[in-house]
Amino acid sequence: MKDLKIKVCGMRDPENIRQVAALQPDYMGFIFYEGSKRYCEACITPQLLAELPEGIQKVGVFVNEATEVIQEIVQKYGLDLVQLHGRETPGQCRELQEAGIRLIKAFSVDDRFVFENTLLYERYCDYLLFDTRGNNYGGNGTVFDWEMLKGYFSPLPYFLSGGLNLENLQSKEFEELRPKPFAIDVNSGFELKPGLKDVGKLKELITKFRVSN
Repeated sequence: MKDLKIKVCGMRDPENIRQVAALQPDYMGFIFYEGSKRYCEACITPQLLAELPEGIQKVGVFVNEATEVIQEIVQKYGLDLVQLHGRETPGQCRELQEAGIRLIKAFSVDDRFVFENTLLYERYCDYLLFDTRGNNYGGNGTVFDWEMLKGYFSPLPYFLSGGLNLENLQSKEFEELRPKPFAIDVNSGFELKPGLKDVGKLKELITKFRVSN
């Protein structure tokens, strides 16, 4: 897919972060939700993130967190964007937007999902993200029915998430996806264990999309 951006989420190991950063993904995601197996704050430092290559945008992932806490962490780590992955309201998105924070709002998709759910958020967010509804807030490793995306008519660009791996990202179904995603958000399908990415697989992914486009 032409101009497809790549986000690698769930980073927490300092050396692994440096190795993945050397591949120059467009975005790297850091989870600041204590309930996640990929919770990063005990492992990373502001200096580590400050040393990442300039072209990589740093995304902080939050779940049902207070606005003030999000603002503090954005400032502390120099984050470029915030991804809200819980039951955050349009009002909280407005507060964060007014504080000058760029937002990705995630929605969990299952066969009962309706895209009208996104409407109240669109004026406050820069991007939307569609993930598979599961037992956890993200990182469930399962794919939702991509056919459902034909019901998405918003002008906002979206990130595709949920169980992405080398196999399904090279499938006919992915090539024919409409509307096309702005970015793919990869996590568990490219891991050796939670929070530790398979650098070889990521290199193959990034090379494929950069070279073919």
